Amino acid sequence: MLRQFVLPLITGICFLLSGLVVSENAQAGEVNLTYSNFFPPGHIQSVLAESWCKEVETRTNGEVKISYFGGNTLVKAAQIYDGVVTGRTDIGMSCLLYTRGRFPLMDVINLPFGNPSGKFATAVFNELYNKFQPGELADTKVMYLHAHGPGLIHTQKKNITSMADLKGLKIRSTGSIAGMIKALGAIPVSMPMPEVYQALQKGVVQGAIYPEETNKGWKMGEVIDYSIVSYPIAYSVGFFVVMNNDKWNALSQEARDAITTINQEWAKKHGDAWDTSDYEGIRFSLAQGNSMTGIDPDEADKWKTAVQPVFDEYIEKTEKRAVPGKDALDFLNKQLKSYHDGNFQSQYY
Repeated sequence: MLRQFVLPLITGICFLLSGLVVSENAQAGEVNLTYSNFFPPGHIQSVLAESWCKEVETRTNGEVKISYFGGNTLVKAAQIYDGVVTGRTDIGMSCLLYTRGRFPLMDVINLPFGNPSGKFATAVFNELYNKFQPGELADTKVMYLHAHGPGLIHTQKKNITSMADLKGLKIRSTGSIAGMIKALGAIPVSMPMPEVYQALQKGVVQGAIYPEETNKGWKMGEVIDYSIVSYPIAYSVGFFVVMNNDKWNALSQEARDAITTINQEWAKKHGDAWDTSDYEGIRFSLAQGNSMTGIDPDEADKWKTAVQPVFDEYIEKTEKRAVPGKDALDFLNKQLKSYHDGNFQSQYY
């Protein structure tokens, strides 16, 4: 009689324990990560970053789940790369220029090379990384890179038609872009993008240098009056999306394969988005009553000559660090020529 009750009881307990083991194993197979980004939540680059997180969860069948933190809420812009290295955040997107001197070779994308578009800059930036595999990014796992459209000068009150007009103006700029501003006769003032609106509003600076998308994406069109269309010396700024090496290596091979495929797709999306948002930024700025001013071709040639020392300094600095900066610049210029000849090709384009 006792046996009739004991055996079903033991069977039931074993069933429950096996269920707990299955549940624990399921939980053990799930990876929860954090992603930090300084772009505000409504900015297209932030929207794309968050959609990347959701796509990763979908294509890894829920194995990888990512909590997204935009707008400087988890790790600040200038600390994001180190934050990924140390594990304060598992994944991060930020700007290479915010940690000046740390990425000597990849700084080539920030030079005033005459950037034609975000789509081109993003593609060639990823191609540069693939070709040179710089050790400066080896302490993280690079997901992908992207770069914005033509970086231009924007000013308050004073229209700019010549270098003489720039003399003595305080212009917000960052990293190697500061060297370009100084070469043109203005005074570079360094600050991260989240601080620029207020700095312009209060007159701390009289202008800033950034792509047209920023006029809408960061509402800068509300506090400037002129955009200077100086395309011959337009630059870009490179952005990274990187992951902590240990967290990447801990993922299953299936998850890593899925994420690698997503990365290439999203790099293209970011490049396209930079150009689309540039057009939106132009429309937004013009709607505020602002003007866009072109540069006379002869004057533009003077600007190109004036900024040549920025390229020379890049080569000199990289050579001192035994980094193939000249090769990287030659590669960039070769790709730029192929773009203008209509022959540029890239898996990221």
